Amino acid sequence: MDPLPQRQTVLVAKQAAEVDVLSGGKFRLGVGVGWNSVEYEALNEDFRSRGRRIEEQDTVLRALWMEPAITFRSAYHSITEAGINPLPVQRPIPIWMGGGDDTVLRRIGRIGDGWFPRERPDPELAKRIQRLRGYVEAAGRSQETVGIEGRLNIKDVPEAEWREEVGRWRDLGANHLGVNTMGAGLVSVKAHLDVLGRFMAIIHG
Repeated sequence: MDPLPQRQTVLVAKQAAEVDVLSGGKFRLGVGVGWNSVEYEALNEDFRSRGRRIEEQDTVLRALWMEPAITFRSAYHSITEAGINPLPVQRPIPIWMGGGDDTVLRRIGRIGDGWFPRERPDPELAKRIQRLRGYVEAAGRSQETVGIEGRLNIKDVPEAEWREEVGRWRDLGANHLGVNTMGAGLVSVKAHLDVLGRFMAIIHG
């Protein structure tokens, strides 16, 4: 998941479409606004306008994925009868967003296809998910159109609690779960793969 306002929108659209084609239409684009103003300065992008730009980028990306050529004029984009090739399998590709403050939740409720919360599943996160659901409803959208991907950090959750943690995410309505093996002291690719294999065996065993 990258800060989208740091990136050229048409290039992101092209790269995402190529991955979607290669994956047979299984790709989800994860984006955020970012928090590091130093990164924005180094990339010659405006940190203060990133919220407005990501919403416009969402519109431009979806248009580029849907049509062979588009014309779009705004303060941030100037596109004249141009498009990408190949177009993606999914039209449009789902755009999932990260971030934790209420502005992000409101944005996802209006235009996002899903949310990546970083917290562990607890009563406070349950309240935030309820707020997100309220924003989805206020935007006149179906709840089924906005997903949630939980995150299980191996370093924070003992193996004996994996099943219970997955159940907590399921109870909160998550329909995806990412398993993060970084920071757990694993020193080889095989060690990471072994932990993931053990996780799958425990959850599905």
